[in-house]
Amino acid sequence: MAIHSRLSPLDDTSMSDAQREVLSEILSGPRGNLDGPFLAWIHSPQLANHAQRLGAFCRYATGLELRLSELAILVTAAWWKSQAEWQIHAPIAQQAGLSSQVIETLRLEQTPDFIKADEQLIYRFTRALYETRRVDEAVYAEAVAMWGESVVVELVGVLGYYALVAMTLNTFAVRRDSAAPLPFDEPTPTA
Repeated sequence: MAIHSRLSPLDDTSMSDAQREVLSEILSGPRGNLDGPFLAWIHSPQLANHAQRLGAFCRYATGLELRLSELAILVTAAWWKSQAEWQIHAPIAQQAGLSSQVIETLRLEQTPDFIKADEQLIYRFTRALYETRRVDEAVYAEAVAMWGESVVVELVGVLGYYALVAMTLNTFAVRRDSAAPLPFDEPTPTA
């Protein structure tokens, strides 16, 4: 699938050796493509290198079940109204077992009726952190009891990484070339 952005396009003749090296690492890794924020990050090969390694951990190696990390990513995408992030991760979330009802309710920026306690806790933790910039003692204690401190640290890492992804995609207007409608209304530009 083609990706578009407001950044100048890079091709083999315009890339630096550092960009080629990072591109090779990204393409040979678990992602296998330059989808999402990498189209922007490749313009700064050092950032791309560090970010793609953090992203590989956050996406493929945390102690969170995939269904839960994808839920955290979708809450983040909805918070930031990140079109491409949503388009990439909504199908992954559904394949990982997140219900279509939860996914659609998140897209509509409403609170889902969760059946599973672990999903509800991911949602409460994530929304608390985004809305208040803190996680209160009760939610924190519940998360540590459910997953342990190490996984709670990793959850915060997932949220921080995917907030960076969303900001990157939004700033550089990265879009997937798709006939599907955008998941979120575009904000009205301000002067």
